[in-house]
This record gives sequence, C-alpha cells and structure tokens, in this order.
Amino acid sequence: MATRAKAVRKTTPTLLLIALFKLIKGILLLAVGIGALKLLHRDIAQTVAHWVDILRVDPDNRLIHRLLTRILSVTPAQLRAASAGTFVYAGLLLTEGLGLLFRKRWAEYFTIITTAGLIPIEVYELTRRVSTAKVAVLIINVAIVAYLVRRVRKG
Repeated sequence: MATRAKAVRKTTPTLLLIALFKLIKGILLLAVGIGALKLLHRDIAQTVAHWVDILRVDPDNRLIHRLLTRILSVTPAQLRAASAGTFVYAGLLLTEGLGLLFRKRWAEYFTIITTAGLIPIEVYELTRRVSTAKVAVLIINVAIVAYLVRRVRKG
C-alpha cells in the first residue's frame, strides 16, 4: 500500500502540468471569444488598422497582408459562430483543467475522451498542411491521452 501511495505522489506533477496546460488554453480561448464578441460592435477595419499601427507591422508584408485580408473578410455571422465555438471549447478545457487540478477521477476519463476525440482532426489537418505547431500539438495530445489511460488503468 505504501508503494501505491508513493507512485501516486510521483505522478502528481505530470497531472498538475496537464491541468495547467488545459487551464491556460481555456483561459486564452476565453479571451479570444470575448475579443471576437467585442469586434461585433466595432468597425473591424478600423480596429485592425489601429492594431497594425500600435504593433508597427508592415501591412505590405506578404504574410501580414494575407492575414489582414482574411480578418477583414469575416462577416458578423462568422464572428458570432466562431466566438460561440470558442466559448464551448474553452468551457471543455476549463472543465478538464479544473477537474484534473482537483484530481477528480471523472476528469481523467473526460480528458481522455475529449482529447482522444480531437486526435483524428489533428491528423487530418496534418494531411492538409504540415507545420511544426500542428505536429507539436498532436504529440502533446497523444502523450496526454497515453499518460491518462495508463493512470486510469493503474488506479
């Protein structure tokens, strides 16, 4: 029994890291959702021009120009839909993070299901276009699922 308690203590930092990772992602997505809602009641072009001036980016830069073109083509309906999706996903991440932070067993199962459910989408996205960020996200999510499955089976 003492070795089991010791093993649980040994894995706690990993669980804490996963919880913090989920919480940080959830908080960032919450901020993005709020920002998207605030854009609904503003002139997007004027807001983007303001931020381009503040950040001192070159709007003629090929990458910046492409990004600005995409941002300025977003309709209010698309912005509402994106913010709603962002809030739902942020809610999932915050639920996972808080549950794991409080070491709730249901949160381990919930995180396994939701994280594993997104892996096929991440793989599909990689088939469309490979990027370092996409590969990193896939590796992190597979590692999270593998760790939690091992943890659930032990417990």
